[in-house]
Amino acid sequence: MRLLKVATCNLNQWAMDFDCNMKNIKESIARAKEAGAVIRLGPELEITGYSCEDHFLELDTITHAWDCLKDLLLGDWTDGILCSFGMPVIKGSERYNCQVLCLNRKIIMIRPKLWLANDGNYRELRWFTAWKQKDQLEDFLLPHEISEALCQKSVPFGYGFIQFLDTAVAVEVCEELFTPIPPHADLALNGVEVFMNASGSHHQLRKLDYRIRAFISATHSRGGVYMYSNQQGCDGGRLYFDGCSCVVVNGDMIAQGSQFSLRDVEVVVAQVDLDAVGYFVV
Repeated sequence: MRLLKVATCNLNQWAMDFDCNMKNIKESIARAKEAGAVIRLGPELEITGYSCEDHFLELDTITHAWDCLKDLLLGDWTDGILCSFGMPVIKGSERYNCQVLCLNRKIIMIRPKLWLANDGNYRELRWFTAWKQKDQLEDFLLPHEISEALCQKSVPFGYGFIQFLDTAVAVEVCEELFTPIPPHADLALNGVEVFMNASGSHHQLRKLDYRIRAFISATHSRGGVYMYSNQQGCDGGRLYFDGCSCVVVNGDMIAQGSQFSLRDVEVVVAQVDLDAVGYFVV
């Protein structure tokens, strides 16, 4: 039996409040470890906060995000647990909305967002570029200070997944789930069993039902473990993020966080049987 314990989070992050955001991130990791989880997922752009708006265009914002990631990796926070952290990353001359996957004090992969939210309340194309090279991973040279501190020169950057001895894990970022051909469809056919969706989704009437139906649909016909993490509270802009982080397995909701909690950190933990995923038949 392949048992896997995972943790996903509601975090009350604040735009550009790096100290507060790091405190919440570290507390969520500590709780996940205490519960025995080996995968921890946080919300989209959790290090900087989601609603930084034109501050994303400032180099200092990117620099501070790397400093925070370095702090997490130089400590014991990622020892024995795969952590996905949301932050902006500059590659070449473009800014990308990324999930940085880390394990045992190393960066394993940087996954840029493929589809950006650019309608209604969202203007991600103003600050970020969508990653379009879906058929390859590229080498990303880490900033010099980060490279020296981690003794790690470059990391894979792009669309891909992580293959472990007993399962494969991949990222799907917020808006990508709701596209005509979401990444999880192709990834599932390539053997990925665990999907991590980092999100910054605001509250709107009936939107939670829409989300849940999408999570269930993603694993109902193909099988899989779908982890969803969301921002919680108002991080400095006009939007209210309503949390509701959850874990769905083979089309069934098995764990869900609260929707309107006043807590800064809420960690949702679930233990799943990967054999039930591998032999899932509709």
